[in-house]
Amino acid sequence: MALPVIKSIIDCSSLEKTVYPYLPQLYDLPQQILQAYNNPTGLKNLYLATNPLISACAFSLFLAPLFLIVSEINKNYSQVDRLWSILPTIYNAHYTIYAHMSGLDTQRLDNMIAFSVVWSLRLTFNYWRKGGYNIGSEDYRWEVLRQKIHPGLFFIFNVLFISLAQSILLFLITTPTYVILLAGRLGEELTTADMVFVRLMMALVLLEFFADQQQWNYQYAKREYLKTAKVPRSFYQEDLDRGFVVTGVWSWSRHPNFAAEQAIWVVLYQWGCWTSDVMYNWTFIGAMSYLILFQASTWFTELITASKYPEYKEYQSRVSKFLPSLYTDLPGDFSDQRAVKMVQERVEEKKERAVEKKAEKKGGKKNGTAKK
Repeated sequence: MALPVIKSIIDCSSLEKTVYPYLPQLYDLPQQILQAYNNPTGLKNLYLATNPLISACAFSLFLAPLFLIVSEINKNYSQVDRLWSILPTIYNAHYTIYAHMSGLDTQRLDNMIAFSVVWSLRLTFNYWRKGGYNIGSEDYRWEVLRQKIHPGLFFIFNVLFISLAQSILLFLITTPTYVILLAGRLGEELTTADMVFVRLMMALVLLEFFADQQQWNYQYAKREYLKTAKVPRSFYQEDLDRGFVVTGVWSWSRHPNFAAEQAIWVVLYQWGCWTSDVMYNWTFIGAMSYLILFQASTWFTELITASKYPEYKEYQSRVSKFLPSLYTDLPGDFSDQRAVKMVQERVEEKKERAVEKKAEKKGGKKNGTAKK
């Protein structure tokens, strides 16, 4: 039997009932695929006969050595990055398709996949326009890390983390969808709470979009400013000279897109808990691992940024890393410094005018004396 027997809604979150009994399928699956690879009907039957969580896990393990081989051949370690925006939606689509093929209630899953597609479109578009899919494009942090550690250690890091752990992580963050799939076996109707979860995740994607666009607009303006020495409209010279964006949502959070991204998968985890009527369940592993990854990668990113831009440490003291601070003495957009500068400029202008007026008066007196 591919799916566990669900006697109560709480059973959907039971690790002992919904995961452990199906782990042996993971060992047999490769051989079964080889036996049925040229038989479409056999593959379909195998797909339905395999627990969907196990088949998703097997796919993430299958991808890991591919990521490793391609990255080592090309010496480019952003192979997982290229699929980061796609794989979670593939896993969510897998659960949704499986539920449809098995005749389960799919109202929640249909809403889930709609959100997941929007999430993928936004992240894939942003990665594409930044040149992420260009040949040779690589996350700059990998180059910095390669310079800091021994090649042998970096290879081990590639095996264990870049290729394996990240591939498994993208599977783990979607495991709450498996819990939602199992809840569909009881045929419960879509509730207002379900719609709140979906709309909250959509709102977080919208926040990411605005953060991405503000970052993109700033970087474009900075490039134009460096090329032409002209300050583009709606930008201040001191902001462009600073080198990093501090306006808009970036004045409230140093990483608003990262904050929203983490929140999305925490909300999905909470949706799975709500659906199965529990406070917490085993799928927290995915959300928690995602949070840990972002904490570490953001720390490393800021370490590099602070060494590149002198004012970044001041920005760190003004603006919190992820969640906006309710109590702050100085504005995150540095508008206080701009106001002080404007006052100083006005004072200087007044001084210059006063000097000019004195010079004009002296000139007038000299002319009058000469006439006499």
